Amino acid sequence: MVKTEREYRDDICQIGRLVFQKGWVAANDGNITIRLDAERILATPTAVCKGLMQPDDLIIVDMKGNKISGRLQGTSEIAMHTTVYGMRPDVKAVVHAHPPVATGFATAGRQLNLALLPEVIIGLGCVPLADYGLPGTDALTEPMLPLIPKFDALMMANHGAVCYGEDVFKAYFKMETMEHFARIQLVAELLGGANVLPRTEVDKLLDARTRYGVKAKSAGEPNCPVAAEDVGSGGCGGAPGGTLGTTPRSEEEHFYVSRSELVQMVEDALKARGLA
Repeated sequence: MVKTEREYRDDICQIGRLVFQKGWVAANDGNITIRLDAERILATPTAVCKGLMQPDDLIIVDMKGNKISGRLQGTSEIAMHTTVYGMRPDVKAVVHAHPPVATGFATAGRQLNLALLPEVIIGLGCVPLADYGLPGTDALTEPMLPLIPKFDALMMANHGAVCYGEDVFKAYFKMETMEHFARIQLVAELLGGANVLPRTEVDKLLDARTRYGVKAKSAGEPNCPVAAEDVGSGGCGGAPGGTLGTTPRSEEEHFYVSRSELVQMVEDALKARGLA
């Protein structure tokens, strides 16, 4: 059943509130769009908090990003959305935000491409990292071009993330999965390192996609995700084609401290920064 434009406006406002409440955007950050038809895109405007948007705040732009209607001004990052729509006819909605943990990986030059969680392997495969480009310019979208046809979720170096799907809720859920994955990987690394699944298990999970009705674009992409056998062999990427910057667990140097020593070190670090 095709929704009315008003219903699509309500959907974007609902997603805007969710993104804001989760802390994925600050102030007026982020953008959300829905493709209305072959010529029109419903978009969030510039300089509006995504958690406080009203349906009438949204604007309509054409496929080149030019405003067709609406009282507010368009975002300078609309090209990110029009580029995705132009390359992916299957995509009907795009969500761009700055989820803190995934963006932390992006600012560290780290992809989220390790085979750690079955749900992520089935749903996304992995989340690659596009090189940095100046927001609001063609330099932002250029590094994304080779990745958009192959993946449904991307991180942008020193910027944030963009996810897209068949509707705005599916695009949002992909970003939710990505940020959840980033948080789990970060905790695993803080605890000494994540246990990466072997290639045989990864292949089983990829084969299971059809059973779950998943049509992830990353199916069959090399090192997406990176299996245990590939860790430390150059298969883990930071920026596309690069190295992840992690040391194989067998070569790591481990230090052991007691719980009380760890608590004391944390307290000392907080005091040194005036936070305690």
